[in-house]
Amino acid sequence: MATRPNILFIVSDQMVAELTSAYGHAVVRTPHLQGLAESGVRFDSAYTPFPLCAPGRACIMSGRHASEIGAWDNSSPLVCDQPTFATYLAAAGYDTALSGKMHFVGPDQLHGFRRRLTTDIYGSDFGIYPEWIAIKEAKGANPEEVMAQRRRYNSESYIGDGIKIDTWHNALSYDEETHFRAVEYLRAQGESKREDPFLLVASYHHPHEPFWAPQHYWDLYEGAEIDVAEFPPGFEESRSQMDLNLNAYHGVTRNDLRNPESQRRVRRGYYGVTTYMDDKVGGLLRTLEETGLAENTIVVFASDHGDMLCEREMVQKRCFYEWSCRVPLIIRFPDGWKAGTEVQTPVSLLDLLPTFNDLAGCTDSLAHDGASLLPLLERGEDPERVVFSQAHEAVGMPCIMARQGSFKFTYIHGYGPQLFDLATDPKEWMNLIDDPAHAQIASQLEDLILERFDPEQMADDNLASLYRRRLIRGVMVDHGRTWSHDPGLDHRKGAMQQYLT
Repeated sequence: MATRPNILFIVSDQMVAELTSAYGHAVVRTPHLQGLAESGVRFDSAYTPFPLCAPGRACIMSGRHASEIGAWDNSSPLVCDQPTFATYLAAAGYDTALSGKMHFVGPDQLHGFRRRLTTDIYGSDFGIYPEWIAIKEAKGANPEEVMAQRRRYNSESYIGDGIKIDTWHNALSYDEETHFRAVEYLRAQGESKREDPFLLVASYHHPHEPFWAPQHYWDLYEGAEIDVAEFPPGFEESRSQMDLNLNAYHGVTRNDLRNPESQRRVRRGYYGVTTYMDDKVGGLLRTLEETGLAENTIVVFASDHGDMLCEREMVQKRCFYEWSCRVPLIIRFPDGWKAGTEVQTPVSLLDLLPTFNDLAGCTDSLAHDGASLLPLLERGEDPERVVFSQAHEAVGMPCIMARQGSFKFTYIHGYGPQLFDLATDPKEWMNLIDDPAHAQIASQLEDLILERFDPEQMADDNLASLYRRRLIRGVMVDHGRTWSHDPGLDHRKGAMQQYLT
């Protein structure tokens, strides 16, 4: 058995921490995550560095803020000269493997992984070109008018009529393959006599929409009490410019998102696919036990971001409200270190890269923006710790969130900011930005943002990147080129033998 620990990093997509029994929800069934939390460390204020798939994952992999690596949207490349946690661990002698989604954009489809066991579920070139460049080009224009000609609006997935039951679809096929490849990799590792440790990232699509639960998972919630979103009178007037732009992009006024029965059907589907994802976690944990790997494997579970699920009449992600930006993060150590610990201090998924490096004994890591979580676990809660998150896609201007203690500050470039005290206002209904009693903390958090980031430069860099990619995309389409990954091209040996050599 290797003396250095193996690392199994399980990634879900669009999972709301609050909507799991692991985080105390009374209805949503996630027994395997709950057991993982009880035997490990549960971080109660963990945040994604960017609440969107591709940039969020690029930031997690590199440990860098989006503005540092040009990860502006779902069509932004993760540049090949940026080391990732897989790069560092591979250099330290780990066997590094990825099964499932990582949404790498660009010609490098490995980024430190020795091999990828599956294709990706989304394209890896500039095919998901952001239509919302129009928002950036039409400064000051009505966002509803700018987004009036979108081909499809994301809110279509958040109405009851759009929920199908027991219907097989691409995301289910993808996650079944992702899971199969991950399990086979673990079994092969358990059977091998190799001394070097491994890093396996098992990254799934669920519970990302469509919320089309298989029949078994739909039936689990028959007669369950399913909460619906609250819409306090007059809340529309409190929407920020970030809210308005996102709602226009998502087309929330084009579908009835307030109908309670429709919401219950949508959320029942979401509950079902969340439990489906939990069962995949259970399968991986069971395989660790069956192979004996559990004795020396650190298990990390996280989601790239959450989902608003009609809260505030908003859908999907891309914003800093808790259901979108706060994520589940659980770490279990094989020796039971800190088992049952709940950490309240805000942390970021950027912290995973230095944490993984610490666990692997890597001492030569280059620049990154996170901080290892191990000292925090050693010392206990840190009321001064600050974490940041960025969001630019579909917004039209740089938006940056800072969280310290119970306060969350949202900077919206060129528009009014927001300040919430999550201790007294967990639903984030009361913007305290004009409250004299909170002027000092608002100023302090805004200063921290502006000392660390240059929003004007970010806006310029973002727009320049969009124009470059628009040109390159057109030429790639003309030439019929793609960077899509085909694992078969990397495998010159038999499926089992490749894992054992």
